[in-house]
Amino acid sequence: MDAHSRGRADEIDPADQWVLNPQTGNYELRLDRSAGQSQPAAPSHPRPRTTRGATPPGQRTHDRLTETVPPVPGQRRRRAAEPGDRPSAAGRRKRRPEKSRKKKVLMWTGGTMAVVLVGGAAGAYALYNHFDNNINTIEVAGGSEGFKKDEAFNILLIGTDKRTGEGNSGYGDKNSPGHADTTILFHVSKDRTNATAMSIPRDLVIDIPECETKLPDGSIKKIPGQTDERFNISLGQSDRDPGCTMRTVKEITGLTVDHFMMADFNAVKEMTTAVGGVKVCVEKPIDDPKSHLKLPKGESTIMGEQALAFVRTRSSFGNKSDLDRMKVQQQFLSSMIRQMKSDDTLTSPSKLYDLADAATNALTVDTGIGSISKLKSLALELSKIDTKNITFLTLPVIDNPDEPTPVTVVPDPEKAPQLFEMMLSDISLTEVKKKEQDAKNAQAQAEAKLLQGARSTAREVRVDVYNGSGKTGAAQKTIDWLQNEHGVTRSTNKSNAPEKAAKTSLTYAPNQADQARKLADLMGLPASALKPGTQDAGEREPMTLVLGADFKGAGVPLTGPAKAPEGAQTADKQVCAK
Repeated sequence: MDAHSRGRADEIDPADQWVLNPQTGNYELRLDRSAGQSQPAAPSHPRPRTTRGATPPGQRTHDRLTETVPPVPGQRRRRAAEPGDRPSAAGRRKRRPEKSRKKKVLMWTGGTMAVVLVGGAAGAYALYNHFDNNINTIEVAGGSEGFKKDEAFNILLIGTDKRTGEGNSGYGDKNSPGHADTTILFHVSKDRTNATAMSIPRDLVIDIPECETKLPDGSIKKIPGQTDERFNISLGQSDRDPGCTMRTVKEITGLTVDHFMMADFNAVKEMTTAVGGVKVCVEKPIDDPKSHLKLPKGESTIMGEQALAFVRTRSSFGNKSDLDRMKVQQQFLSSMIRQMKSDDTLTSPSKLYDLADAATNALTVDTGIGSISKLKSLALELSKIDTKNITFLTLPVIDNPDEPTPVTVVPDPEKAPQLFEMMLSDISLTEVKKKEQDAKNAQAQAEAKLLQGARSTAREVRVDVYNGSGKTGAAQKTIDWLQNEHGVTRSTNKSNAPEKAAKTSLTYAPNQADQARKLADLMGLPASALKPGTQDAGEREPMTLVLGADFKGAGVPLTGPAKAPEGAQTADKQVCAK
């Protein structure tokens, strides 16, 4: 009896003998149709569990599923053959199409915010019901009921500084009502090809609009608006709920926020542990006595308390500000998403269970997405986005001009509205960056051609030098260096330029290209400094060299190594924290 015909007695379909054991998450072969579900095999690497006392059957706990598991349905019998039915080849059942391996799990965590959406992990009703009961919801004014698949939507991811949960009372202000410590506006495009995750600084000074919130006793409280306040008190202060934060974000950006997801410190600790840790990278060793973070230079895998310390520390990176901390959180989030989508996670039933259990326990959402079925639908939409098309950035800001020694920030009056308009117009930042890079590459290639070709001799170079650098005597020092060191005797000091120049430039006619290339070689001018004209010059007409603010001194080349642009980053790349 081969593998395809085994168990075919009594017209039992062998394909129906593979049944899901909800306790293990594995499929098991049952050959005896009258036998019950087999007992789960002991895991090869059991993990310790915390027990919070005996729990009656059917009651949920936050540590382990304790519902009574429904019995596995009995096996189906094969349909009796009917006249006219065509026999299948070799009596085999037609093979089902192979399931796609493009399962996606998406997790966001910004400091204290994390949520995992696991598609298809709760196949059994008991698991589905368990995860569904884990979720906490808040009814907010102005939220959306679900979302439309053919429209862009915005989710506000909020990490609070509330110290609830085991081991968290020692962090900062243990009496905090739960302010918006870390906030990310997650914009998903209409066609689901890209997303923008914009971090909002908690010390951003803005106007908080009037809002309504529902109190524990069911009554409605109208909370008056405030002007020139920090963004983080849009949540928690004066009984403000996440709906107030949603309305504040709309006031700032003009974008309507459809839903929110909120969690506290435990989210980072539990989620990172559930997936076996998250890879991070630092450019120097870290030993921070405040956050108790200790990491060697290079790449490390962190989880639990260490992961929380990584996203909370300020004094270890950059200029020790909240803005630099947000960059580190974005790097952590990118790495977490990559770990979520790795085969190591997606092929492990135990990791998927722990991940879903930890996420739903840590998660508070609005009623519009407040169920596993709605979150699963949302996950399916998000799963269409490639990580390379998820752009992380921070709301553009400047120092608060009203403070003599700035400790807060305000939206950049030029850059912030431009970003908001791009998001409102559903423009992909990854596409914008690609187009900008393509344009830069094309320009660089065109400029590079300017340096290709014959060179004149130094004696043949004619050039007038203007000082637009703001450095006293720069033109004369350059003339002395050119004449004495390189024999460019036909160079003339024309004193100060009509106005200051940010960049050094060399303007020349088409028939002076040989001279321009020679002078560029001598002075170390980049191709971008060469400005060719369209009409030939006279026989004795000189080129024009204007020294700009980038001029560092006679004989000091202006060319240097190219640097990658700072700021926006995509989720598919590992970045080392500085």
